[in-house]
Amino acid sequence: MTRDLASLFVFLALAFAVAAAGGAVTATSVHGWYQGLAKPAFNPPEWLFAPVWSALYALIALAGWRLWRRRAAPAGRAALRWWGLQLGFNLSWSFVFFGARLPGAALADIVLLLGAIGVTILLAGRVDRVAAWLLAPYAVWVAFAALLNAAIWYLN
Repeated sequence: MTRDLASLFVFLALAFAVAAAGGAVTATSVHGWYQGLAKPAFNPPEWLFAPVWSALYALIALAGWRLWRRRAAPAGRAALRWWGLQLGFNLSWSFVFFGARLPGAALADIVLLLGAIGVTILLAGRVDRVAAWLLAPYAVWVAFAALLNAAIWYLN
């Protein structure tokens, strides 16, 4: 049980390290460049992003941990690899959108991210339905974020 709990903390630390890195690069542009962009009417208020992403990163970590616990199964290993890949796309989006200030390239990244989340959910469903469902709110939010990204790219 102690090893299980320690591995959960590793997954939480990994997910929140990605969140912190993404947040650091976002902070470089959110109050300057991003403020000056034209945004669609459905753009949420700025205060909403931090609590939503915090909850999502906790769910992402929990799903990854549950998949790690089922890594002995071939689908478990595959799901865990895709879990890592989606986390990489997640991190790179912040660097492309806010760091490089390239909404068009970020749109390509977020489409890849959404696809990787979808594959992760499909594979996770074969070994741990709870892990798959834990990723569902993340998929919905990223789909919304992709729409928002596309609108910002189109408007600017």
